[in-house]
Amino acid sequence: MKIEDIKDISALSKEDRIRYDESIKVYRDRLVVMEYARQKGFEEGREEGRKKERIKNACGMKAAGLPAELIAQVTGMTPEEINSL
Repeated sequence: MKIEDIKDISALSKEDRIRYDESIKVYRDRLVVMEYARQKGFEEGREEGRKKERIKNACGMKAAGLPAELIAQVTGMTPEEINSL
């Protein structure tokens, strides 16, 4: 029996209802896991984008001749990170 084939849940036998409920639980658990993975990937991607933007800005400020200490204050990077660019 497939979940898609069930028309009337109340017509299921006790055993079939238990299997149906377990199938729904497994399905919902998978949805939650997939949503968590999607959200985690999104957050990591956003943080990676912010890091790239900080590096890009730091490179521009360094090219403009600003001191590493000032660039560090603006970007949140360390002076060592800025000097290695």
